[in-house]
Amino acid sequence: MTYTSISESIAIVHPITLSHGLNAQVWDTGGKRYIDFVGGIGVLNLGHCNPQIVQAVCSQASKLTHYAFNAAPHEPYKQLMARLAEFIPVSYPVSGMLTNSGAEAAENALKITRAATGRTAVIAFDGGFHGRTLATLNLNGKVAPYKQRVGTLPGPVYHLPYPSKDTGITSQEALKAMNRLFSVEIDVNEVACFILEPIQGEGGFLALDPQFAQALSKFCEEKGIFLIVDEIQSGFGRTGQRFAFTRLGIEPDLILLGKSIAGGLPLGAVVGKKHLLDTLPKGGLGGTYSGNPIACAAALATLDEMTDANLASWGEHQEKAIISRYQTWQQKKLSPYLGRLTGVGAMRGIELMTAEGTPATSVLALLLESARQQGLLLMPSGKSRHIIRLLPPLTIEAEILNEGLDIFERCLAGIR
Repeated sequence: MTYTSISESIAIVHPITLSHGLNAQVWDTGGKRYIDFVGGIGVLNLGHCNPQIVQAVCSQASKLTHYAFNAAPHEPYKQLMARLAEFIPVSYPVSGMLTNSGAEAAENALKITRAATGRTAVIAFDGGFHGRTLATLNLNGKVAPYKQRVGTLPGPVYHLPYPSKDTGITSQEALKAMNRLFSVEIDVNEVACFILEPIQGEGGFLALDPQFAQALSKFCEEKGIFLIVDEIQSGFGRTGQRFAFTRLGIEPDLILLGKSIAGGLPLGAVVGKKHLLDTLPKGGLGGTYSGNPIACAAALATLDEMTDANLASWGEHQEKAIISRYQTWQQKKLSPYLGRLTGVGAMRGIELMTAEGTPATSVLALLLESARQQGLLLMPSGKSRHIIRLLPPLTIEAEILNEGLDIFERCLAGIR
């Protein structure tokens, strides 16, 4: 599928054209219905056209559609930042700024930590993904396709192995690699920050080892290095809790937000310790569209829905349904390609592997097409594009979730 007026450098997973959606279902321009396990790549935790969000958007659109906050503050921005400060589960007072996207939040976090430390080096992790802008490309722990043919990237950036039960890399191995890095590659006193995902999204829903996270947090505190946690995909209830970092027993210095923060409208944020957010001179942070009033109104409506009780209930329902179905598939030996179940809570990936133990990339491609034909949209992930990531709305109806899992089961069983 090509469009002469659209860049062919944009890769399209599903060659269909959508017209409308409702909660966990979407319809294409031909009227065909699909169950949506993609959710705009983790953006629609509250589903398509959530009534409360739609109402908030329409109400705000009749009052003020836009104003640049750095030109003249507006009420939705101030209200949202106050609500976010209450919503972020840390012990310190939270401050922050709104951005247009998660990648922009990451870029600003780099500026903030550079200014606060006077250092420039950043440590990221293999398999990580933090955006497609020039600086965030260098943070990504994967070359193809993101870093290809773009020349020298902003740096310096170094990468470490990502310790996880899903990667087979232990905390001790990752710490040994870190010690080597500071012995051979770079002086620890040149490092401004570490950046990590508590659960890697693009990487395949790989959950960080809590023991490593706690050791890293302590190390950063001792060395005057700041810890940035990227919750762009794992945040806002995806794991059944507000944010995934609470599972690790740490408090990051800065937190990156995006995707499901505003129910489908473009918005992101970088939040954290106030003294960090105040480091840059006046004018060092900001942006024309950052914190658009309509996006802020959508985010406020999103937070109204995201009570701890709702998040726990939604997350538990999805987690139980997916784990139960996966265990049944294992017992039935549904497919020779069925690998591990990755992730935690409602943030789950299903790995596809060959009998030889190599990533079954071609099988995943067949599964995407087969599922789409039967009315289910799926999203690939993983370094070798061999892990299906399940991102249905947290609000998905039980019968729709089961229908989607039924389609997945039929399609996977049919590939031999």
